[in-house]
Amino acid sequence: MEDVTDVSFRIIARRMGADAVYTEFISSEAIIRSIAKQLKKMTMLEEERPLAIQIYGGDPEVMHEAAQVSEAAGPDFLDINCGCWVKNVAGKGAGAGLLKDLPRMAKMTKAVVDAVKLPVTVKTRLGWDKEDINILEVAPMLEQAGAAALTIHCRTRSQGHSGEADWSWIPKIKQRVSIPVFLNGDVNSPEAADRAFRETGCDAVMIARAAISNPFIFRETKEFFANGTYTQASLDERITLCLQHLQHSIELRTEHRGIPNFRKYYLGYFKGIFGAATLRRELMSIESYAEVEDKLWKFADTVRQREGSALITAA
Repeated sequence: MEDVTDVSFRIIARRMGADAVYTEFISSEAIIRSIAKQLKKMTMLEEERPLAIQIYGGDPEVMHEAAQVSEAAGPDFLDINCGCWVKNVAGKGAGAGLLKDLPRMAKMTKAVVDAVKLPVTVKTRLGWDKEDINILEVAPMLEQAGAAALTIHCRTRSQGHSGEADWSWIPKIKQRVSIPVFLNGDVNSPEAADRAFRETGCDAVMIARAAISNPFIFRETKEFFANGTYTQASLDERITLCLQHLQHSIELRTEHRGIPNFRKYYLGYFKGIFGAATLRRELMSIESYAEVEDKLWKFADTVRQREGSALITAA
């Protein structure tokens, strides 16, 4: 979720019902070198809490120091990313690369736990590839190192985001540890979240990429748990939330930088609406908030006129 879960995204997720949110992952090396662009990822607002700062790296001593800096920023807990599969992270012995060096993963986790007073959680994967699924060894090792909870992305490193997540490992992991186990991977709808709890006994689910394609998924999921059904957001609700999100993005980056950075979210806000593809293409060239707002409400008027015309014709 690099370049996605900034303050603006996290605020929207919390407003929609997410119980906790995480920062983008931050390099431990960048933290101890005080690289401004990376330290800015620690920016947080009270409205976001509970919030975790997520850090990654491959050197236990560097991670120890980075954890102390992160704690000083004031999060509610710290999260160690041992699951990132991309080559420039895993290939350097960080992220999921630690699955190939379990003693170092354990040492690093303990170094972070010993560095702070906050709870420390760890996110990882099932293993490096299908021939080397070692999560049943990894999970109790991380618990012994002091992890307060584990998030398991139910794919291997070699899968990346491809193929189906294998949830069948969650019950097996829970038999090996006494700390909470969170399920991640293919939780892409309220129905999927419900099935994850029922089938695996997981203690929580982590929704990631699905929240980009549907910012309302947290609200819908809470409604589904409570009522067995949920109502999809109306077009007016989508536009209102989209504009709130854009405003936060602008506050974080300025209008000049915030609007271009925000464009990746338009797909999720208007997915499935007739005419949305044309709308998104037009929004890609707009560079002011006022123009975006005007374009969106005019689009809503067009949709209402089209639907009204269709109703009259049908009658």
